[in-house]
Amino acid sequence: MSVDSSELYNVKRQFFLGSFKSLIDMPLPDPSSADYIPTLVYKARAQIATDPAEVASLIPADSENVALKAAAALGRYVSTSEDAEQEAALEELRDLAVEIEGEDVEGSQRDKNSVLVLAGTAFARAGDVEEALETLLVETEDLEAVAVIVQIYLSINRVDRARKEFERAKQWAEDDLLLQLIESSIGLVATRDGYSNSNSFYTEQLGNPSLSSPHILTARGVTRILRNEVPEAKSDLEESLEQQKGDAETLAASVVAAGIDSKNKDEAEQLWTRLTTEHPLHPLVVDVAQKGDLFDEFCAKFTVPPLAVPAAA
Repeated sequence: MSVDSSELYNVKRQFFLGSFKSLIDMPLPDPSSADYIPTLVYKARAQIATDPAEVASLIPADSENVALKAAAALGRYVSTSEDAEQEAALEELRDLAVEIEGEDVEGSQRDKNSVLVLAGTAFARAGDVEEALETLLVETEDLEAVAVIVQIYLSINRVDRARKEFERAKQWAEDDLLLQLIESSIGLVATRDGYSNSNSFYTEQLGNPSLSSPHILTARGVTRILRNEVPEAKSDLEESLEQQKGDAETLAASVVAAGIDSKNKDEAEQLWTRLTTEHPLHPLVVDVAQKGDLFDEFCAKFTVPPLAVPAAA
């Protein structure tokens, strides 16, 4: 297993912890450097997480590197709402996932692994969980693929399988940052320790003065909600929103925290209005709307019985 340079290690750390702005602002290494392609891929992925439309200007249009082509395709998928354009991007990712099985491919093994991670991410976002897992569940020891697999299993409430993937990875992966992050993600969904491990991990990362990550602030805010530390959770979420105004996940968590804190119902309603207006397709908004429609449907089927009339004496 090759050892990353200190510069690439820092790039990966920034990406894994969601410090996307810092990563985007980082200068690229010299194109002749072994770090150039992987650094550009991480910068592109950070751009996809913040402003996917800019990915096209970041990646050279004439690049034949499979990882860069996959990052460009994912950027196109995320940045458009047109069905035809999204399907074209998904089809390109399918082709790349097949192409990397051949020998005449421009890219290292790291690049090939990146293709699978990016393709699996796109398929999961498209709602095709089966295709995403088929793409990612290959015989390879790639911790980033495991991280995506775990997130997919958690999203479909298969904590048992998420744990199984994590335990399998522990047999060959180094005890590094990403492994701890995977464990913390599982701990947020199903834990027996009062979420203390997840809380400690996020607090430790936030204590690093070189890291500025609103995403980790949001993660700790969610952890604190689960620990019933609502005032502390609201503080984290407010600070996160100051750093990334309008972030969907932070807004959603803020709605939950404000809803638990019954002292100020207006705050919860204002945050909910922001979330539904700015992110109408967020899973929480969609779920509440579906439940509202279901409630109306049941109400329409319910017949109110006539009032009981007392019998004449």
